[in-house]
Amino acid sequence: MIITKMALPRRTFLRGVGATLALPLLDGMVPALSAMRNTAARPRARLYVGYVPNGVIMDQWTPAAEGRDFILPQTLAPLAPFQDQVTVVSGLRSEPMFPLPGEGTGDHVRAASAFLTGVHPKKTEGPDIRGGTSMDQIAAAKIGQDTQLTSLELALDPNELIGACEAGWSCAYANTLSWRNPTTPLPMENQPRAVFERLFGDTDDTSQAARLARIREDRSILDSLVHEVDDFRHTLAPADRDKVDQYLDAIRDIERRIRLAELQSHVELPELARPTGGIPDTFAEHARLMFDLQVLALQTDMTRVITFMMSREVSPRTYPELGIPDPHHGLSHHQNRPVQMEKLAKLNRHHIEQFAYFVGRLAETPDGDGSLLDHMMMLYGCGISDGNQHLHVNLPILLVGGSAGRMRGGRHVRVADETPLTNLQLSLLDKVGVPTEKLGDSTGRLKHLSDV
Repeated sequence: MIITKMALPRRTFLRGVGATLALPLLDGMVPALSAMRNTAARPRARLYVGYVPNGVIMDQWTPAAEGRDFILPQTLAPLAPFQDQVTVVSGLRSEPMFPLPGEGTGDHVRAASAFLTGVHPKKTEGPDIRGGTSMDQIAAAKIGQDTQLTSLELALDPNELIGACEAGWSCAYANTLSWRNPTTPLPMENQPRAVFERLFGDTDDTSQAARLARIREDRSILDSLVHEVDDFRHTLAPADRDKVDQYLDAIRDIERRIRLAELQSHVELPELARPTGGIPDTFAEHARLMFDLQVLALQTDMTRVITFMMSREVSPRTYPELGIPDPHHGLSHHQNRPVQMEKLAKLNRHHIEQFAYFVGRLAETPDGDGSLLDHMMMLYGCGISDGNQHLHVNLPILLVGGSAGRMRGGRHVRVADETPLTNLQLSLLDKVGVPTEKLGDSTGRLKHLSDV
């Protein structure tokens, strides 16, 4: 690290016409002589929640051995390069996801709405929805105060919060995980262009004509910053110049992919108060583009809390690129038929492959004295284990990342029967510096993580 008299502020921005570019953590932001005593400059823990719907094939998710001597099973095998940062947690349950007497259907919407709240939602199709404050928003209320965006709520499916998704239940319960308070679910953005421009800014005009004009112009958001970037680079040490160049290359690549998706999109878009754009053709392309946007948001410290739904409960999505024309939700009701179960397992692994791509991107992105992965606290899972029976016990749950030294991975942990999922989440809030007395149906902390 080169020591100079100049220290860059941690929150350094370059500003152009309609664009604001936040920079990643550079060596010049943490001068060597003060790095050990300047706690404000040290990397902070971040909280990430990833969700998949409709349950999984559990015997291809759950490792056979417990403790450290375990092999990742077929579904989780794509995470093998990062196994030392992965903890598989088995045995957790969520009582609020089960139906109340006489309540009937709704296992899917309850699974999503209670996943981060631990609260049984009110059954209604109308506007009088009621759940609980979610774990991610509890964290965002504290650690999000130091970032430009308090939190990001993202998804791959449309962000509808109206209508009925299961008989008697509002779609608001199924299409988000995040609740600012018991009556305010937060919409989840699925348009890459909208996410990009929320991070970096561009334009208020979302009309079809304006959008097509931007596409034809083939203009990069970085074009308005070219002089500022060049002037700024000359003040940096060589190592920091390389970091900035790599960061700018990543931004240009994401823009290129967004424009390609827009050019391939023939759907007329409504005019909205925020920018919109095309969605890539395949699930994997869409997921990886959204993951790359999340890496940028974390790398630049634009936010430290992200919640991401890989798909929503009762999703009818098909995966023809995998040779699976069956709707996802239908496959989850496989009735123990081997062919259907094999397709669902293949789909489960496909989701993990995209998540592993994200984990890999975090691992290769420098952040202070380590990588973004070293400083992440990641929770990934589902509110249903066996989709065929709508079970909310033995939930499929993963923890990934080092949480800035507060988490030790490389384990398969099996908890005691009846342990609430919210007990784990209370422990995770502790690890990101947001101690909370109670969350939903929690009964205490998860002791298995107390030594980490």
